Amino acid sequence: MKLLFKQRFFSWFCSYDIFDESGNTVYTVEGQLSWGHCLKIFDTAGNEIGTVKEQIFTFLPKFEMYLGENYMGCISKEFSFFTPKYNIDCNGWHVEGDFFEWDYSIMEPNGEKVASVSKELWNWTDTYVIDVNDPKDAIPALMLVLAIDAEKCSRN
Repeated sequence: MKLLFKQRFFSWFCSYDIFDESGNTVYTVEGQLSWGHCLKIFDTAGNEIGTVKEQIFTFLPKFEMYLGENYMGCISKEFSFFTPKYNIDCNGWHVEGDFFEWDYSIMEPNGEKVASVSKELWNWTDTYVIDVNDPKDAIPALMLVLAIDAEKCSRN
């Protein structure tokens, strides 16, 4: 299952449209006014299905993820000099990626790939392709990509 993650060009807060392989909108992500990033994920009917919320007053960025009202896990940036590293407390997953954070994989503890993420260059806004192996992992993988993108946005 492939998802195209595309940031909207004109928005006051981080807002994204998520498309399927056929170009149909499957999710929308709306940034909320709050201390730190707060991103709400909606399905095509307008129902809120998830939230990625940055915790404030932490030494390094940390994002909590909620599926509906249920806590799903968190991702926090680890201290590193050259290559960004993340501690993920979600399904035992970890992230392996390149120096520029444009292409990376979300991996199971046993080494199986959950999803691969690649940034499309030469677009006006941040655009990623998320290739998820199992459709049930699409929302958690999307939340991790949102958190990593929000962390990069905060850093820059």
